[in-house]
Amino acid sequence: MASKSRILLPDAAGIAAAADVLRARGLVAVPTETVYGLAARADDGAAVAGIYAAKGRPSFNPLIVHVADVAQAETLAVFSPLAHALAQSFWPGPLTLVLPRRADAPVASLVTAGLDTIALRCPAHAVMQALVRIVGPLAAPSANASGRISPTRAGHVLASLADVPVIDAGPCAAGVESTIVAVEAGGWRLLRPGAVAVEAIVEVAGEPLASEATPSVQAPGMMESHYAPEQPVRLEADTAQLDEFHIGFGPVKGDATLSASGDLTEAAACLFDLLHIAQASGRAGIAVAPVPRHSLGLAINDRLARAAAPRG
Repeated sequence: MASKSRILLPDAAGIAAAADVLRARGLVAVPTETVYGLAARADDGAAVAGIYAAKGRPSFNPLIVHVADVAQAETLAVFSPLAHALAQSFWPGPLTLVLPRRADAPVASLVTAGLDTIALRCPAHAVMQALVRIVGPLAAPSANASGRISPTRAGHVLASLADVPVIDAGPCAAGVESTIVAVEAGGWRLLRPGAVAVEAIVEVAGEPLASEATPSVQAPGMMESHYAPEQPVRLEADTAQLDEFHIGFGPVKGDATLSASGDLTEAAACLFDLLHIAQASGRAGIAVAPVPRHSLGLAINDRLARAAAPRG
């Protein structure tokens, strides 16, 4: 059966084979204690774009980055005393911390959706632990097509995603996604309930901050707040006005291009970097060339539409 050829065993040989795929910018479905994750190297924008392509994810939400330990996490984020206390109490385990991203963090901008925060988790599963120690931090949302039920067995992944190798380590222990909290200057805020009970977090960190109508940070599964440049953004622009920075695509060259060859995966990987470059250009506005509305183009256009939306 074709699906059998995609299964890797959770032994040294299977983990080594998975590591080779990840190093080569590929994707692997990996078991964790929560659900199976669709993993890619967090430092490689093209690999991360492949996650969105495989899942058919409708927009570029931030992704959780899996790390081996606090030391590895501190290369990516700034830890406050409260963040350290939470990590000490719940890592390895199903708690994701949203923290300030280090300016020099070796992570693709697509992972954080262009934001200055990053979502980190240290998984309590031997297979994912082995991979992040071998390959480095891994971005990994749930290994299912967007909108489908989260996978807790390898068979769920095989039925939902095409052509992705899966390390089959049996059913996941928790079977529900991680709890996500944002650690802020004044305390912590619950962003998504999950496998760690809020009551357990309260015992370590005190009562949470009040929820906001519009969260000040963005995390996986939260689409209320979105990155947008300071300048107005004009879409479907084959040409630019004199005071606009022009982001090109395909035959439209622009001041800088998402992809000269019209490759949507390359365009996705470059999207947030180019928006930052355009914002820093000093121009009064930003114009973006037309991008096809299929495959990853749907997600690119979704993000661009949010960036171009009228400001409140």
